[in-house]
Amino acid sequence: MSASFLDDATLADLLVQLETEGLAAAESRELDARLARSPGASRDALAPAAAALTLAARLPQEAMPAALRARIAERGREAVRATAAGKVVQFGAPPATAAVRGSLLGWYAAAASLLLAVTAWWPRLAEPPAQVAGIPLPVPTLAEQRAALIASRQGVIQQSWTPTEDAAAGGLAGDVVWDPATQTGYMRFRGLAANDAALEQYQLWIFDGTRDDRYPVDGGVFDMPAGTDEVVVPIHARLPVRKAALFAVTVEPPGGVVVSARQRIVALAQVATG
Repeated sequence: MSASFLDDATLADLLVQLETEGLAAAESRELDARLARSPGASRDALAPAAAALTLAARLPQEAMPAALRARIAERGREAVRATAAGKVVQFGAPPATAAVRGSLLGWYAAAASLLLAVTAWWPRLAEPPAQVAGIPLPVPTLAEQRAALIASRQGVIQQSWTPTEDAAAGGLAGDVVWDPATQTGYMRFRGLAANDAALEQYQLWIFDGTRDDRYPVDGGVFDMPAGTDEVVVPIHARLPVRKAALFAVTVEPPGGVVVSARQRIVALAQVATG
């Protein structure tokens, strides 16, 4: 790909002009020539989003609401997943009207649409870009990603932790969130004791109702930093989980283990059935 909307400022300008003012014959030919260098790009796909994004860049800089930032990022990830699966990604952008120009909400919606547009015609994209047309895209925190996952779809499992009598779990609270459809999830902890990573680490285990209980799925190791009120940890399941039945957190040697002796279990979350 010799040029793309991500790095061709002239292309972006022409798309904006197409959407807002129209193009002269020579400008229209220039636009078509530049689009031809980006396979899969089209006027219909990119012009509305480009116009909205450029107009938004002129607005006063204000902080994006956390929930909206997480939702934009989630839409981008969904587009990447759909593209990788060979599905058609549907998207739309608000028109470049006075309402969009005067509304930060319109800018955020346009930015989300632009991200979807870019991922729709760039199949080789592994992750949403850090910036588009020189404008940085927001990176949601783990807490925001967790909130977006809960709000994004039905069927997401959310279960509170039950602490054990282990000393590390003395003031434990929080929950685990798991989406069977995307095989992604997050753990939230308050009051779990900080660990010395040189001596021990926490490890998550996911008991799958379709697998032998002796061999739960490894959900990844993690540390608990000192002096934090609440920590959100992403789940990294090493194998597909077909039917999550129980989540358990153990204390293991640094780097974790393949099979836990379960000598120190600090938290459990039983998945409700029914």
